[in-house]
Amino acid sequence: MIRLLHIENIAVVEKADIEFTEGLNVLTGETGAGKSIVIDALSTVTGGRTSRDLVRTGEAYALMTAVFSGDVCDGWFEDNGVQPDESGDIYISRRVSSDGKSVCRVNGAPVSATGLRELGAELLDIHGQNDGRKLLDEGTHLVYLDSFGRHYEALRSFKESYNALKAKKEEIERLSMDEREKERRIDALRYQIEEIERVKPRPGEQEELSSRRELLLNASKLTEAVETAFESLHGGENANGAVALLNEAQTRLGHAARYSDGLRILSERLTELQYSTQDISDELRDFRSQLEYSPDELDVIEARLDTLKRISRKYGSEENALTQLERNRAELSDIEDSADKLTKLESEKEALIKETVNYARGLSDRRKEAAKELQERVMSELSQLNMPGVLFQVKFNDADGEYGINANGCDEASFYMSANAGETPGRISRIASGGELARIMLAMKNVLSGGKETGTMVFDEIDAGVSGIAAQRVGEKLAQLAKRRQVLCVTHLPQIAVMADTHFEIQKSVSGGRTFTHVSALDFEGRRREVARLSGGENITETTLASAGEHLRAAEGWKTSRQ
Repeated sequence: MIRLLHIENIAVVEKADIEFTEGLNVLTGETGAGKSIVIDALSTVTGGRTSRDLVRTGEAYALMTAVFSGDVCDGWFEDNGVQPDESGDIYISRRVSSDGKSVCRVNGAPVSATGLRELGAELLDIHGQNDGRKLLDEGTHLVYLDSFGRHYEALRSFKESYNALKAKKEEIERLSMDEREKERRIDALRYQIEEIERVKPRPGEQEELSSRRELLLNASKLTEAVETAFESLHGGENANGAVALLNEAQTRLGHAARYSDGLRILSERLTELQYSTQDISDELRDFRSQLEYSPDELDVIEARLDTLKRISRKYGSEENALTQLERNRAELSDIEDSADKLTKLESEKEALIKETVNYARGLSDRRKEAAKELQERVMSELSQLNMPGVLFQVKFNDADGEYGINANGCDEASFYMSANAGETPGRISRIASGGELARIMLAMKNVLSGGKETGTMVFDEIDAGVSGIAAQRVGEKLAQLAKRRQVLCVTHLPQIAVMADTHFEIQKSVSGGRTFTHVSALDFEGRRREVARLSGGENITETTLASAGEHLRAAEGWKTSRQ
């Protein structure tokens, strides 16, 4: 359950602290006072989507902090590497900056918005004003049914098989092109294969040839420099080169080195220099040989570079061309062998069809069993919500798809109802009024919760379209629900407000040209005045106050009798 919600700089709320209690917590106030802002804050602090619009005008950030207790979320803490608090409480904070960025923390540790959303799903079950309208979308009815029946494993097995069948069909379609298209594709593949094989590109070849081309274009300058350097080192007809002179110097110094340690060291250094000079001379001779080329070598290199550049422009690079060559060979092989491969794929497809249809039928059997129980449970709940003559049904139709299946199985489900005895049930999407939708959604929420005792249920104006005795029954149902789990409810109806275990009033005021919203817990007298306002508007008299007090005492008596 949530014990504390701290709100700071959210819309018209500058700062508020709300200490929730066990049981039914009701929030009331004038339209536009900011009741839904509290729900928005609860959604945001538990990972809901947010934006910069949430931040109060002129402020740098909005801050929400919540403290939960009694909720067991050990699996989430282990999965997300967050340490549980020694007290067992869960501390959550979320700061939203005016630029839209947010920072989420759980027990002081930073977590992602996704991780916070997963934790929030375990802590809060928020039913917004538009959730009842989801019942009008028949595409959600199977989702509700599968959630009630807990068909998770059967759904997983079916969807895995269905997706495998879909992939197999797509593979067959790729190979099952018509003969004319097949011939066109074969011609294109063969052309590309022959083109790349004829060129025979080599990774890095362009770089090597470009370097050789640069060398040949400057061969005359390089030859002159190399010849001059080589002659200086190796000597010519009229003079000794550096190699010969170093040899003579080393020989003379080597003889003298026997008589002097200093000369011995110099002799060793001279020997190293002699070897280095000889190595340079040999390398210059080798480099000079590279400058020797046939008259047509440059033309051959230019032609080869043009060919490689054309291939690179078409395929991206030599490496890409070689990769494309392997792909084309593999695709050509698949097409040429498609007859044999198609036979094998068709056999595999038939096996997958059988498997998928079997999974779908098994899932359908589970759904129809669950539907019977769901019908009974929902009608029982609705009878307690002043709909005693209601008839609620789950009707099935065959799925519209190949092999009698689609992505949801072999069923399509729709919820039907008749609000009055003797009437033929019709689609909820066509006949349910706003008040009926609200009560059906409350019944569904209660049934789908499966008696779960952990987590908090939040209802934002569940009373839409409800009044009179029906509103009283909704209030009683919320009170009953609040016996096994904490419930938070925003309402405009006195019939619901009187059932509260804790009642908060939300008021709006203007000060200094700015709008402020305040949240305060009401004592009995405060509740009496607020219930009187909900019943009679601003004309609060001794009569309306007495009536409100009577309603409050009657509600307490009803709750006591149900303990």
